[in-house]
Amino acid sequence: MAITAAMVKELREISGAGMSACKDALVEANGDVKRASELLREKGLATAAKKAGRVAAEGLVFTALTADRKKGAIVEVNSETDFVAKNEDFVSFVQNMANQALNSNATTVEALLAEKWLADPAQTAQEVLTHKVATIGENLGVRRFERYEASGSNALIEYIHGGGRVGVMLEVSAPEISDAVLEVGRNVCMQIAAMSPQFVSSADMSQEYIENEKAILLKTALNENEAEAKPKPPQVIEKMVEGRLKKQLKEICLVESEYVRDDSMSVGQYLDTVKASVARFVRFEKGEGIEKKEEDFAAEVAKAMQG
Repeated sequence: MAITAAMVKELREISGAGMSACKDALVEANGDVKRASELLREKGLATAAKKAGRVAAEGLVFTALTADRKKGAIVEVNSETDFVAKNEDFVSFVQNMANQALNSNATTVEALLAEKWLADPAQTAQEVLTHKVATIGENLGVRRFERYEASGSNALIEYIHGGGRVGVMLEVSAPEISDAVLEVGRNVCMQIAAMSPQFVSSADMSQEYIENEKAILLKTALNENEAEAKPKPPQVIEKMVEGRLKKQLKEICLVESEYVRDDSMSVGQYLDTVKASVARFVRFEKGEGIEKKEEDFAAEVAKAMQG
């Protein structure tokens, strides 16, 4: 399979590894970006922390909740520049879009945009978006949304960080949804925004996922061992891999990770202080995984002057 520049750039964005290393990994993986990313990790050329990729687009993430905290929605709307993301008209549109998603039964962005706009039923959401593109002067897009409905006596808690850079929605369970539970839940939302965990707990991980991570760590350890003047015996390597795996899985599991505001306890132990638990959560970060176009402003101005 031919390795393209776009593939190399995508892998570099994901892994943070050098161009030549990315190209070699893609060749070895026959163009499979996911496998190439794993190969880079095995060789110690990329870190798991970079797996999610860099934020590479502008826009906002907002949430909308019903007053009883039983229904909620989170939405991401992208813009081309940060300047537009701060535009009051754009901010208002994103807030309305979050409310639109909250009151919708749509399961796809296309279906959501085809619905009548709640703020002006004479238009569809798509027509309003098209008008915003024309008036604001940038390409805008509703990228994704998710809607939650809390089960039983559970409640939803939301958190927006950085004015819309990151949004979190959490479903929490407790005998009584008190002010103390809401405060703890909001602090947990802040932890999710900062640390970006992938699972509620290790119980949510499939055995296949765990075995795959272990295989990558083992390959990494073996490669490191080969480079040492005095290689370690297999049983030491096995214990080392088990230790690394345990540490890695702990970091990506919300309730088992260290609570950032008090490192003497885990997030799970912090939740226990109000007899609460996490049912699920969703975290959106604006532009994550989107390749951002590099702009050369000086060249653009020179071209415009020549034209």
